[in-house]
Amino acid sequence: MLTELRCRQARAAEKSYKLSDGRGLHLFVTTTGFRSWRWKYRIAGKEKLLVLGSYPDVSLALAREHRDAASRLLKAGTDPSVDRKQAAAVRHIEHATTFEAVAREWHAQQLSSWVAVHAADVLNSLEKDVFPYIGSTPVAAVTSPMVLQLVRRIEERPSVETARRVRQRISAVYGFAIASGYATSDPAVSIRGAMKPLIKKRQPALGSLEEARALLMAAEASAAHPMTKLASRLLALTALRPGTLRTTGWPSWSP
Repeated sequence: MLTELRCRQARAAEKSYKLSDGRGLHLFVTTTGFRSWRWKYRIAGKEKLLVLGSYPDVSLALAREHRDAASRLLKAGTDPSVDRKQAAAVRHIEHATTFEAVAREWHAQQLSSWVAVHAADVLNSLEKDVFPYIGSTPVAAVTSPMVLQLVRRIEERPSVETARRVRQRISAVYGFAIASGYATSDPAVSIRGAMKPLIKKRQPALGSLEEARALLMAAEASAAHPMTKLASRLLALTALRPGTLRTTGWPSWSP
């Protein structure tokens, strides 16, 4: 059996060679001096080789542990090489399906049905309040406590209404993730009851014609942009919602 000292002293030679440790494990030394652990085994009558890592990154003791773990898989009827490839594939999928990656994919899917201002607002809120905390986490691994923690940060600013919108957007991302097979549940659903209540207040309003006239005259007398003054006149004439007026394109005003 090998010792750490012998492994450390293994140097390059004219030809590659191996130092056996027993039970199929050996240290392979190349002509450049690179050393790696390899385990030889047989499955279904076929001889195969499993690379367990490089030395000294993987010590002798750790290489033996890797060999024993692979040996247990083999006894259970699983090919260790196939198991390693499957595990690597899972890690790759998890990396490709982080919350941020899936959220951006969801956002891109919605662009055709959103106005540019709303699309930018949604993405900005995710980049500011969500991605720094759970963006790098695999979407299927995000938990309800993780979502609640980031929502609490927003509530404490205090921005209770923003916190509620962010929770809704996270939930929308999970609706897309579940449909796409990236996740099986929505961790943002169960935290609704734990969020701070939104206390709605009465919005200030003009209660008389005289007040409306005074506001319009004040707008006309101000140093506001001419476009703002025209918008104020249109609101007075049409009673449109301000948001509707802002997002209405020029063709709609053409005669």
